[in-house]
Amino acid sequence: MSAFWSFVDKFESHVCRVLLAVFVTLLFVQIVARQLFGFSITWIEELSVILFVWFAYFGASYAARIAAHNRVTFQLNAMSRKKARIIEAIGDAFWIAFNIVFVIESIDFIGRLKPFVKAQTLGWEMRYIYLALPIAFTLMTIRILQVNYMKLVMGIDPADPDKASVEAAMEFAADEQRAYERRHP
Repeated sequence: MSAFWSFVDKFESHVCRVLLAVFVTLLFVQIVARQLFGFSITWIEELSVILFVWFAYFGASYAARIAAHNRVTFQLNAMSRKKARIIEAIGDAFWIAFNIVFVIESIDFIGRLKPFVKAQTLGWEMRYIYLALPIAFTLMTIRILQVNYMKLVMGIDPADPDKASVEAAMEFAADEQRAYERRHP
């Protein structure tokens, strides 16, 4: 059961990886077709744009999960961690309110789309393409609530993704240096 929850916890990451792989592959095929064979596959460009938009929205949800959205935090660093968490939660409450309004409005917008409103080359109804909006903003809201639960109830602050990346790079460089020194005494 733990593997299931681990997958769910990284759901947006998995979706983003698949979307990225597919749209990069499609763009590669398009470049090869243009450069080597002198023709363009029109539906690839449209599908790539759609996949990129879905990638961006699911990426925003994943960023909410790992607490990687940009924030002004210098004023929070001067406070106790408990007070800073509460102020962050208040800011997140506004973010959640925005997301809820956005989900409601996007569902209303999708509902008003007529069946003949379709993607130009793929012929797909646009209402299915626009589903990325309510899905991603709902997931983002869930992730914001999840992170706040971790911070306020469990007392766990998510690792700063930038700091974690730098630390991982430094550790990798140190490992490489040690390996080099073992090979060349």
